[in-house]
Amino acid sequence: MNSVPSPSELDPRRRARALYWQGWRIARIAEELDLKPATIHSWKRRDQWDESDPTERIASTIETRLQQLLLKENKEGKDFKEIDLLGRQVERMARVGKYQETGREVDLNPKIANRNAGPKKPPERNAISEEQQQRLVDAFMDGLFGYQKHWYRAGLVERIRNLLKSRQIGATFYFAREALVDALQTGRNQIFLSASKAQAHQFKSYIQDFAKSTADVELRGEKIILPNAAELIFLGTNSRTAQSYHGNLYLDEYFWIPKYQELRKVASGMASQMRWRQTYFSTPSALSHEAYPFWSGELFNRGRPKKDHIRLDISHAALQAGRHCEDGQWRQIVTIEDALRGGCDLFDLDQLRLEYSPEELQQLFYCQFIDDGASVFGFHLMQACMVDSWELWTDFKPFLIRPFGYREVWVGYDPSSTGDSAALVVLAPPLVPGGKFRILERLQFKGMDFAKQAEEIRKVCDRYRVTYIELDTTGLGAGVYQLVKQFRPDAVGVQYSVEAKMRLVLKALDVIRNGRLEFDAGWTDVAAAFMAIKKTTTASGRQVTFAAGRSEELSHADLAWACMHAMANEPLEGRTAANTGFMEIYG
Repeated sequence: MNSVPSPSELDPRRRARALYWQGWRIARIAEELDLKPATIHSWKRRDQWDESDPTERIASTIETRLQQLLLKENKEGKDFKEIDLLGRQVERMARVGKYQETGREVDLNPKIANRNAGPKKPPERNAISEEQQQRLVDAFMDGLFGYQKHWYRAGLVERIRNLLKSRQIGATFYFAREALVDALQTGRNQIFLSASKAQAHQFKSYIQDFAKSTADVELRGEKIILPNAAELIFLGTNSRTAQSYHGNLYLDEYFWIPKYQELRKVASGMASQMRWRQTYFSTPSALSHEAYPFWSGELFNRGRPKKDHIRLDISHAALQAGRHCEDGQWRQIVTIEDALRGGCDLFDLDQLRLEYSPEELQQLFYCQFIDDGASVFGFHLMQACMVDSWELWTDFKPFLIRPFGYREVWVGYDPSSTGDSAALVVLAPPLVPGGKFRILERLQFKGMDFAKQAEEIRKVCDRYRVTYIELDTTGLGAGVYQLVKQFRPDAVGVQYSVEAKMRLVLKALDVIRNGRLEFDAGWTDVAAAFMAIKKTTTASGRQVTFAAGRSEELSHADLAWACMHAMANEPLEGRTAANTGFMEIYG
């Protein structure tokens, strides 16, 4: 059959019934079919056409039409659409028939059953299967460098680990993964405490990335709660009141935390029970920091009789392999060379020796403490600037497209005197005379030519409302300055001189000594950059100047100089109505 049958080919009895159900009179049906009216009346009586209900009549019509279409061999697109439509009508008629038998509304509309079933059980949050957990454990163990395996073994037997380490050897990365695996295997809580909440959330970022990339698990929550009820808690140093927490403690960069002794008492109280583990790790800061007696063992001696005093050998030679010390702590020093010998292949040591002065190299990568006696910006000065920005700066949202809205910012840029390294700082100026400057963002450019650096500066100008931008035009900075001028004609270029350096440093000293600079406490690189600047003399010995290895090596003090460039927009005596029209700007 190649087509739908014509009306003349259909059973006349069925046709007569269909026409009657459509409302035709018997006489007209007889004329249409060329039959006697008596014959139609006979069919009507025998087949009880009047006794059928509406659903039966509609179902019969649908069935007839659907059978015609199904038997058609060469179907067209419209035929398939009609078949689909009629199929849905058959399903609907079946529900109507079921409802006529039971009278239950749920048979007519199945969605009512779903509405009446009560609230659905929400999916388990942070669910991790046994197979996913094993993948995380295997990936953790397989990804360890030699020195990290040493940390792991120490954690199995030592209750207190205390590590002095080189920068960027993966300590935060490692301990984030170690803590997650321990929480999954033991159900113990894990507490991460850092100089600022932003820094503590670096642990969280590492944990979430590890779970997602390894086991396709998305861990969520301000406090991550695992299926076994273990909690991962991320705290800043304002958590002195959070003494109700308990679990394994990880205290990051503790040599940069203000009022360390006060914080340590609270922090160690969270892990005072024998089953909890304490882990302290940091790069060194200054010998004058409150944490140094904790590292050296002198804190143990305080308040004890002379006969009970201990004298720890905290030299690299004594602690290189890790040692359980007389005060119950397991200590280790891991320099960059130790890390390289332990399998870390992330560094080019020869290149680092070119990029940093010997003094900077020792402090950053060989775990030497800073003697800040010669620093223009001493450690205690810089420590007073370090705050928990996520807690205090309610008007700054770092993850938004426009982090500072349309408030004004000042930008400073400083290149290294040689090579392709540079720093950029975004500074929020004070809202009132004598108010505080805030470093909102800092960027360091490594391995970028001047065109790429200029492009990064343009992106910063797109995210913030920059009302002042100052660039050092020394060396590579000259090329960057020329490109920045194309999209920021108001950019100010400064050529370094003894007088220019003096002006920048004096202004910064005035601001910092008066407690007018703030930056996140996790940004230890900013503090170290300022501390690297020392007073010296010019080659002739006739003038005082300031330096941080800038004339010969790339310097990590670039962040400090970049900040000072932005800060220089405020006159040395500060912004007043007399010198800046302050009332017009802020009034």
